[in-house]
Parts: sequence; C-alpha cells; structure tokens
Amino acid sequence: MAAEDKRAARIGIVTVSDRASAGVYEDLSGPAIAAYLERVLASPFDALRRVIPDGFESVRDELVRLADEERCDLVLTTGGTGPAPCDLTPEATLAAAPRVLPGFGEAMRAVSLREVPTAILSRQLAAHRGACLIVNLPGKPAAIETCLDAIFPAVPYCLDLIGAARLETDPAKLKSFRPKS
Repeated sequence: MAAEDKRAARIGIVTVSDRASAGVYEDLSGPAIAAYLERVLASPFDALRRVIPDGFESVRDELVRLADEERCDLVLTTGGTGPAPCDLTPEATLAAAPRVLPGFGEAMRAVSLREVPTAILSRQLAAHRGACLIVNLPGKPAAIETCLDAIFPAVPYCLDLIGAARLETDPAKLKSFRPKS
C-alpha cells in the first residue's frame, strides 16, 4: 500500500443555502451528512464543513478550492439542486468538475421517487475533478440519507478508480462494493 493510500480521507461537506449562510436558520443538512459518514465509515476521515450562499460562482469556487487547495477526496454538497432560478449547484459542479458520472444522479432520483413524486424535479449529479469525487445531494436530511444509502456502496470503489484516498465502510452498517482481487 502506498503512503498516499494510508492517509485519512478528506471529505468536504458543503451546504448551499442563502438563508443558512446568513444565519437565518440552522443548517441541518450538513450535520446530517456528517452524522451519516460517522455512522457508516470505518476508516478515519477529516471533515471540512462549509456553509455557503447559493450561486454559481460561490459554489464553483468552493468546490475548486476544496478539490485543489484542500485536496479533498470526496465532496458532498447539499442544496441548490431543484428547478428554482437560484438552484445552480449542478451547473457550478459541472464547471468545477466536468467529468460526469451519471449513474449517481440516476440512482438518487430512482430511490427518491419511491418516496415522493417530486423527485423528478431533482437535478442531483456526481462528477469528479481529478482525484476528487463531488456528489450533489438534496437539501432535506431524510432525503440525504435515502440518497446516500443508494449511492454510497459504490463510492469507495469510485474513489479507488480516480486515485483518491481509500475509504472503508463498516459492513455491518453499509456494505460497499469492490471487485474481488
């Protein structure tokens, strides 16, 4: 195992919300992501939490900063994925990370449609910038858990393939997939 493989993964958690970034209401989505990771991950990780306003530039610039300067292996965003004019997280993500992994968004919408018909309005996606996987999640904590349960089994192997730090899940809580050697 290379020295790079032994380092703790760096995971960015970005809440995209004008109101939460202004302190109008408490961010519940970022903490929901952090709690999920604490529950399912067996390997050590460093979480870098951010709460930023909606907007193309604010999101794009933070994603680039987390990938390039902070060297995050994984960035999970929450918020800004709906059809409203201010919901620009997917566009900003694509500007920061143009290599799309469409199966992530497809899986999140499919599992969410089992719970709410408005899941078809969701524009969640995943893409990567070099060795950093960026996944756009919905803004509601319950929907975040539903979506993470659907996609996270593939995340550790995806990180392996793009050259990010190795993540291990606790198989009693969430079994991730890796091909047999």
